[in-house]
Amino acid sequence: MQFIDLVQGITASWLERSADLIRLDVENEANSDWFKDQREVGGVCYVDLFAGNLKGIKEKIPYFKELGLTYLHLMPFFLAPDGENDGGYAVSSYREVDPRLGTMEDLRALAKALHENGIRLVADFVFNHTSDEHLWARKATAGDMTFKQFYYMFDDRKIPDAYEKTLREIFPTERPGSFTFYEEIEQWVWTTFHSFQWDLNYSNPAVFNAMVSEMLFLANQGVDVLRLDAVAFIWKEMGTTCENLPQAHMIIQAFNLACRIAAPSMYFKSEAIVHPDEVIKYIDPGECQLSYNPLLMALLWNCLASKEVRLLRISVGNRYAIPEGTSWVNYVRCHDDIGWTFSDEDAEKLQIHGFYHRKWLNEFYSGEFPGSFARGLLFQENLKTGDARISGQAASLAGLEKALAENDDAAVEMAIDRILMLYTIVFTIGGLPLVYLGDEVGVMNDYSYRKDRAKRDDSRWVHRPNSDAEKLERRTDDETVEGRIFTRFKEIIRIRKSHSVFSGSNPKVVFSDNDHIFAYQRKEGKDTCIVMANFADSMQSFKLAEMHAKSGKDILGGDVVLLDESITLQPYQVRIVNL
Repeated sequence: MQFIDLVQGITASWLERSADLIRLDVENEANSDWFKDQREVGGVCYVDLFAGNLKGIKEKIPYFKELGLTYLHLMPFFLAPDGENDGGYAVSSYREVDPRLGTMEDLRALAKALHENGIRLVADFVFNHTSDEHLWARKATAGDMTFKQFYYMFDDRKIPDAYEKTLREIFPTERPGSFTFYEEIEQWVWTTFHSFQWDLNYSNPAVFNAMVSEMLFLANQGVDVLRLDAVAFIWKEMGTTCENLPQAHMIIQAFNLACRIAAPSMYFKSEAIVHPDEVIKYIDPGECQLSYNPLLMALLWNCLASKEVRLLRISVGNRYAIPEGTSWVNYVRCHDDIGWTFSDEDAEKLQIHGFYHRKWLNEFYSGEFPGSFARGLLFQENLKTGDARISGQAASLAGLEKALAENDDAAVEMAIDRILMLYTIVFTIGGLPLVYLGDEVGVMNDYSYRKDRAKRDDSRWVHRPNSDAEKLERRTDDETVEGRIFTRFKEIIRIRKSHSVFSGSNPKVVFSDNDHIFAYQRKEGKDTCIVMANFADSMQSFKLAEMHAKSGKDILGGDVVLLDESITLQPYQVRIVNL
């Protein structure tokens, strides 16, 4: 019966798909690996913080085109509880837009306008949990047995206690454990993340069918890519960590099959902030065609703090390769915290102690370590385990906030160079680059969240500021910090788009005799280039290993670089040398 319901639901969604979207489905057949094209550049923002509402986002399309975006990820815009809602990740209805942001009609109009301007629309699919205000949860609260079985609800602590023997705490500073007691119904509810986010029970086939219906509804509004939120947590099994279980992959594959039938041009992007060996398991043409690359992001910030690149070299060399028909989504910052998700096994090979190194990174980026240029905040510090993550805007973490506060012009330039070096690597290393909108003009931390009762206990809001119209206006003035960053940003994007060597995801690490230098080769057909970046705050000289070409032209500077001799890079300088 459940299978018949599923087939009928998929068929109904296909019949409801508009002619415009069917046309996109057909076009996608001839360009199914569009995400590997070097002309693709992504951006991500909150609707309200960046433009007020969906109509405001539509009015920003000329700006997106000016920046060169072809892929726009809008953070959750669904109906959610007032007050605390985890930044919109507590969804009360997948078929309603938050009224403050607009309507579903506005979303469809935005998707159509974006498509007409060559920009794909990306949205979140929060499918591990709903808010406690979702209709399903309200019916479960009212005692409806059909919907009680949509969640994990228990009369006492016996089963929750058995599960928690092997579960880790995700938000330890908010509450212990993974279950919340609801007094009004005298039930314990599984809430992995926040107490207002009820985990869905995928051992019940009706839950999968219902979520397929919600997913295909979003596809029919014009969404091109779904970011699958919290993919690691969707299957529960007693005696395990309830993370990254094989059944989770099977469920995602089943979602993907439903998409291929009813909305074949829509793809998935996985969000798995877990061990690198687990992240890569979600990346497959039949599962998630795209995936965030948290390892690269974390290790770029690691290199910036430590000024050396050994861990980045070994990790990119061993862990970057992914299947054909897939792509990394590379980023410097996003809406979330920075978790230090590098492999302890890789670190041990370099005699780096993972736990103590993470502790030092947290000290550095919270500004506690002597000599740190960073201005970040600790997130979810667990006093029992010593674990923590880091919140902060890229510009503040890279030193711009501190430099401007101290009126240190030299430090300002160095901070700008750090920001641009990180983004240059993300734009050239292989994969689809993602700009956290605001970084292109050096937006810094916003501490006003501390005055908001619903936000003050979540330091991630420090890097979720409102868009500053004045800062955006200064982007055209090269005498300003914003202008200096934006001009170079656009140039890097122009270079990426105009060189096919940056298509695909195939970097090859190039070793040198200097551990401050990160170098890699990009190759596409007959085109080859070497990218070299100096993570030190001083000039560095080095020689590349096993270079067959004797010289090449620097795309950024225009000068000829002799590759078989000693090469010099200024602090945080990047060279992109065409061979």
